[in-house]
Amino acid sequence: MTNRIAFWIGLVLVAAIIADLALNGGAALIFLVRKFLDLIEWVAFWR
Repeated sequence: MTNRIAFWIGLVLVAAIIADLALNGGAALIFLVRKFLDLIEWVAFWR
């Protein structure tokens, strides 16, 4: 991955987070964080 690609991916992620906060009140971000924490807990169980 080049620096240019990493920059654009980061920019898209930041734009998506800002759009979620502005349009949805951050509900999608909170949902994804909760699901990610569940995934971490599930993976830790299998370790």
